[in-house]
Amino acid sequence: MNTRDEYLVALRPSLPNAKITEGMSDEERFQNETLRPIAKLQNDLLVSMFRNYIHKHKNVFYGLTAHKRVDYIENAVNRDQKFRNSLKGVIMGLFTIEEYEHYITNSSALNKRMMNLVRERLISNILLFEKPAVRS
Repeated sequence: MNTRDEYLVALRPSLPNAKITEGMSDEERFQNETLRPIAKLQNDLLVSMFRNYIHKHKNVFYGLTAHKRVDYIENAVNRDQKFRNSLKGVIMGLFTIEEYEHYITNSSALNKRMMNLVRERLISNILLFEKPAVRS
């Protein structure tokens, strides 16, 4: 029988561009082996979460210029603690037990990397955050 950890790892997409080398730091290795595949797997959910964030904050995002929209995403991910914690939960919920145990040994540095990945993923999907058309 497969364990939870085996199922979680099997779900993740392979990322051939996420290089693993001898000289890389533990944090960078964790980022490339664990965080990047999970972020890619969770991309649609992250986008949906940000759409909900926009809606809950009165659609201010839609009135912003392209540059200000990037700033808005950065502020949401970096400064809104509730939203940030939700994003972390979406990523951490797919950690194996071993990955979680590694994560808690250096959570501060890994949280920074995690949020950078999420922020960059949302920014790269910025065109998906256009105001929905009004149905008649």
